[in-house]
Amino acid sequence: MLRTLISYEPIMMSEAPPVYSRKNPCAAQLKSVRLLTRPGSEKDTRHYEVDLRHSGLAFEPGDSLALFPKNCPDLVEEIIRTLGLSADEPVTPPSGAPASLRTALIDECVITQPDRKFLAAIAEQSGEKGSSLAALLDPERRQELNAYLWGREVIDFLLAYPEARFTAQDFINLLKKLQVRLYSIASSLRACPNQVDLTVATVVFESFGRKRKGVCTTWLAERVSPGDPIPCFITPGKGFRLPPPDDPTPIIMIGPGTGIAPFRAFLQERRATGAQGKAWLFFGEQRQACDFFYKGEWEDFLADGTLDRFDTAFSRDQDFKIYVQDRLRDRAADLWRWIDDGAIVYVCGDAARMAVDVDRTLHEIAATQGGLGTDGAAAYIEQMRKDKRYRRDVY
Repeated sequence: MLRTLISYEPIMMSEAPPVYSRKNPCAAQLKSVRLLTRPGSEKDTRHYEVDLRHSGLAFEPGDSLALFPKNCPDLVEEIIRTLGLSADEPVTPPSGAPASLRTALIDECVITQPDRKFLAAIAEQSGEKGSSLAALLDPERRQELNAYLWGREVIDFLLAYPEARFTAQDFINLLKKLQVRLYSIASSLRACPNQVDLTVATVVFESFGRKRKGVCTTWLAERVSPGDPIPCFITPGKGFRLPPPDDPTPIIMIGPGTGIAPFRAFLQERRATGAQGKAWLFFGEQRQACDFFYKGEWEDFLADGTLDRFDTAFSRDQDFKIYVQDRLRDRAADLWRWIDDGAIVYVCGDAARMAVDVDRTLHEIAATQGGLGTDGAAAYIEQMRKDKRYRRDVY
């Protein structure tokens, strides 16, 4: 479908915007939140809108928003109770600013994933009982340790090794500093001025008889309400950028689950700037009836020509599972034509499985549809990386 080129003007500001960072976060506010998943879904995925009015915070599609989460107060209380300490005891946390033990554990320390320093202290304090744990800390047993730690948290070791006793300050000294969490931005400033949107799946699961919660995702879902402060700053995605709007280069976007977020921003931006290149989107989730995020928006993008092609893969809607890499194979001939015409391929989402499977499939398509063979396909895909035609935002 033909598109009308809209005059593309960079966003101009009357004065230099503030520089926000870890040390100087933007004091934004949560504007609204809505559930993207519907009844019947196995997931809890939400759309968040953060108000940026008067902040001067600027970003481009492809950037990420860094958030400062807080730990679950219930988990903090359980840890303090298990240690037999006072929640009000003064400590010096990683920031160096004196605080109560409770505040330090909520705001500043990692209280979920145990690291080697913490485990070594538990083993030492537990004497003979901790010997098997100490043995797992041997550098030669790294993989075995990682497998053992999956689904276990700090509280599990405090409960399993009650002999391990610490003062409040000694316990704080064992814990790593709580880090910011990065989320791909799901909106364009040109389309949605004064706000930034996020697409976030709330992480909740059970392991070893306990309910586990993702630190930042459950902080957002359970303890942040519209109007509450959201300290944040922008992390630039310099390697994950759109071509200029007058560039006819086609783009192929592959984003299952919450990996769809930056592509919503891409398409909003392309509509606002009248981008000329063709656009093809692949989206995957579990069930079409309850996990089809932003369905109406994709239909609108197709209707007005912002999006040329759209393919979905709903893995649980049939007896056999279908993923985005399967849809890539189904469309292999057309996909290769786009790639051979110079298309940029963008991939966003899970690094451990999805991105690996998609990469393998792209190699297969280059080998078969391009007639390049295994070695030739590997060289071709590597050249795409070097030419910045294969761009990934995976985590």
